[in-house]
Amino acid sequence: MADQDIQSILREDREFPPADSFVGKARIDAQRYQELCAQAEKDPQEFWANLAREHLHWHKPFKVVLDESDAPNYRWFSDGELNVSYNCLDVHLAERGDKTAIIFEGEPGDVRRLSYRDLHAEVCRFSNGLKALGIVAGDRVVIYMPMVPEAVVAMQACARIGAIHSVVFGGFSANSLRDRIEDAGARLVITADGGHRGGKVVPLKQATDEALASGCETIEKVIVLRRSGEDIPMKDGRDIWWHQAISGQSDRCEPAWLNAEHPLFLLYTSGSTGKPKGIQHACGGYLLNAKLTNLWVFDLQDNDVFWCTADVGWVTGHTYVAYGPLAAGATIVMYEGAPTVPDSGRFWKICQDHQVTVFYTAPTAIRALMKFGDEVPAAYDLSRIRLLGTVGEPINPEAWMWYRRVIGNENCPIVDTWWQTETGAIMITPLPGVTATKPGSCTHPLPGIFADIVDQDGNTVSDPDKGGFLVIRKPWPGMLRTIWGDNQRYLDTYWEKFGRRFYVAGDSARRDKDGYFWIMGRIDDVLNVAGHRLGTMEVESALVAHERVVEAAVVGRPHDIKGESIFAYVVLQGERPVGDEALKLVQELRGWVSKEIGPIARPDDIRFADNLPKTRSGKIMRRLLRTIAKGDEITEDISTLENQAILEQLRGTS
Repeated sequence: MADQDIQSILREDREFPPADSFVGKARIDAQRYQELCAQAEKDPQEFWANLAREHLHWHKPFKVVLDESDAPNYRWFSDGELNVSYNCLDVHLAERGDKTAIIFEGEPGDVRRLSYRDLHAEVCRFSNGLKALGIVAGDRVVIYMPMVPEAVVAMQACARIGAIHSVVFGGFSANSLRDRIEDAGARLVITADGGHRGGKVVPLKQATDEALASGCETIEKVIVLRRSGEDIPMKDGRDIWWHQAISGQSDRCEPAWLNAEHPLFLLYTSGSTGKPKGIQHACGGYLLNAKLTNLWVFDLQDNDVFWCTADVGWVTGHTYVAYGPLAAGATIVMYEGAPTVPDSGRFWKICQDHQVTVFYTAPTAIRALMKFGDEVPAAYDLSRIRLLGTVGEPINPEAWMWYRRVIGNENCPIVDTWWQTETGAIMITPLPGVTATKPGSCTHPLPGIFADIVDQDGNTVSDPDKGGFLVIRKPWPGMLRTIWGDNQRYLDTYWEKFGRRFYVAGDSARRDKDGYFWIMGRIDDVLNVAGHRLGTMEVESALVAHERVVEAAVVGRPHDIKGESIFAYVVLQGERPVGDEALKLVQELRGWVSKEIGPIARPDDIRFADNLPKTRSGKIMRRLLRTIAKGDEITEDISTLENQAILEQLRGTS
């Protein structure tokens, strides 16, 4: 990042206070919020300690709250003992045993419901099956599964016996799976014959076999769930069917009482170098932030049905599917497939059929579903939805407004959440019973989270028209502990930029005159146009504000004079224009952006495509877009790309 400040060019003045009807029933109201903030400001350690004692069951109570002796490798509640699975399941059996824990719908339409008692029994049986295979506390287990209840069972079972799980998203290739298995040194892989996605069967066992054929010498066993019914080969002595692994196993399994700092899971994220980073989270601190944010941010009540659409292969699926909602005693929805199978109303039909009340999804999904028109969601009864959320990237204001108007019927609060794999749980967000929201702003840090925006020298940026580095000034329980096997990379990536004074998120952000936080994009995605530092998200938001544009992604392209020029990929309502019509629309959009936010942000290049390149989780592959904009050859792994046929459009050759 150059010495110049990042300039903010987005202007958004609309504001929506929470409805009185919501405030009156909310878990956190303005008075409680002020009390929590005051407690956190007065004594952060005591603040977290009190919450940990109140919300978690401790087998051995902690006395040490925060161990800073090896900072920034912070340790929380380090002399206490607990079990995550016990806190998610056993604690509910007496009062909520018959309550539905999971409502599952497969892409083919099959539906299953598991009560807390059912889920507890399944987890115990599978835990005993793992132990029968010799898996013990500290062993690493890789989970490579479709989005089915057994994925949560596997995660909870690992947590119950102290095995460290690493979930690999089912859309990743055999090579990506192999890299993660080898880095973790896993003893066991849990997979399935296949999963349903986009009307096809994803061959998970086949990919597992490919990965294991070229390395992964630490793997001893492979457990395979029969899901798709595909005829697959099973290797004698290594492979075992799920139903065989649990056959004859007891539905009771005493939890392993683990130190709060015992690793719960590793989750690999893509690093800027291309080598994945194994983010390591600890049992006690992670679970505390996971549970609290489910209660506070999603205002979970006993009769809510909560649907977070994320796959468990991502951290959102860990915190807001597999762990946090269950620790809070909630009912969750799990859906296996794509949002457009058999048609673009699938998400809304699931919301209607299962009476979803709290809905949490990604801006990419919202924008993709917007382009099918308002009449699609209007065909379904969404009246039970009372709270909406977004996750994964900044949401542009026009998509936010559509979400509020069409899905929320203009009366649902929207919690636009900022957090990361590394933070473990939501950090900056509206509280639905407290915060007046602004379209596109994640608003304020939660109580106990000390976020700031600083310049190159680490000084707070107070000018609302200037952006800077988003940092967290004080440790929090749910933070990552290290990068598995590479603590120096942990220090270099997150702490060295400002002399280990605070955690560096890697995002650029600004704070407006009301103190609201606005994420401007990854620091790596900041454009340097003729000496001006511009956040990509703001240019994208301006493009999407045009009535013809559904979605946009902006990257930088080397320019001899300006340093970088702005290259925009645009998805439109209706058919993609060609010839003179396309040229005319390009000029119209360039003028539109210039009018909206200034000539400096006018795109030099605009390319139309039917879709943006996304992973199967809906994440835009921005590095791929930068490669195409430069005209370079694609050398990166594109196995997770949902639609590889889109590449020719992005190159401008079709």
